[in-house]
Amino acid sequence: AALGATRDACIYALGGGGARAFGAIRDVINATDLAQGVKVEVGDTQAAADLTIVVEYPAPIQDVANNVRAAVAGAISRLVGLEVVEVNVEVNDVHVPGDDSDDEESRVS
Repeated sequence: AALGATRDACIYALGGGGARAFGAIRDVINATDLAQGVKVEVGDTQAAADLTIVVEYPAPIQDVANNVRAAVAGAISRLVGLEVVEVNVEVNDVHVPGDDSDDEESRVS
C-alpha cells in the first residue's frame, strides 16, 4: 500500500534502497523508523528539509516532487512557524505495481 497521496500523484515509500531494506528488517521486529528518508535541519528561525521518496508508477515524477515540496514546506511553516529556506526532494526509485509480487522465484537459496 502507498504511504500517501498528494493530489493525483502518489508516494510509494520513503528512503533509498538501503534505508528501505533496513526499514523492512525494522518492521519485522516492530521497530519502524518514522524518520526514514527524511532529514530536517532546524535553526532559530529557519528550517531546511531533505526527503528521499519512491514514486508510484505511472504518477508524473516532477509533479509528485513539486507537490511533496509544497506540502512539506507548508506543513513546517504551519506547525512550527519557521521560514522554510529549502526542501530538496530526491526520487530514488519508481514502484511498478506487481513488481513486489511473492510469485517470483527467489534468486538465492
